[in-house]
This record gives sequence, C-alpha cells and structure tokens, in this order.
Amino acid sequence: MDNKEFGKQLEKRTKAFAISILRLTSQLPDTSEGKVVRYQLAKAATSVGANYREANRSRSKADFKNKITICETESSESGYWLEIIDEMNWLTIEITMPALKEADELLAIFTSIGSKL
Repeated sequence: MDNKEFGKQLEKRTKAFAISILRLTSQLPDTSEGKVVRYQLAKAATSVGANYREANRSRSKADFKNKITICETESSESGYWLEIIDEMNWLTIEITMPALKEADELLAIFTSIGSKL
C-alpha cells in the first residue's frame, strides 16, 4: 500500500473512530460529571480525524508535523477519557474496550508517523 492509499484508509479509520465515540458518549450518564466527560471525549476523538485530514492537506512539512502531533495528543486524550469512563463504571468494558483499543492503536500510528518526520 502506498502512502496515498494509506492516508485515505487512515482518514476513513479516524472518521469511524469519531463516529463510534459519539455513539458511545450518548450513553453516558446525564449528570454534570457525565456531561463534562462526554464533551471532552467527543471533542478529543473528533479532533483526531479532523486534524489528520488537515495534515493531509497541509502546505508544508512543518504544518504536517504539527497536525500529526495534534492527532497524537488527541488520541492519547481520548484514551484518558475512556479510562475515566471505565473506572467510573459508567459503561461496560465490552463497550469501552474496543474504543480504548482503537485510541491506543491510533496513538501508536501517529507516534510512528511523527517519529519519522
């Protein structure tokens, strides 16, 4: 798979991650704490794909690297909020584990991309 095809596949994957997180967050409790975590997780997870899309349309190598660094940070933050949800027992592990696994995999991918720049 060449870089262009990899980029297209990763764009689809990050969009699917965002959608799955939005579906997950809709199941969080409607308490003030639940709302805070819902907002923070939704913001971080949707930012991963948005920034990766922007990275692929960047105008310079520095701009690309900056966007990839943001993807890395937001993937890590998504994992953090998913851990909070899990430790609060707000959702079952069957719901949170696939999302946490994907957040970790995306973090590894963006870390790898960033380290090669």
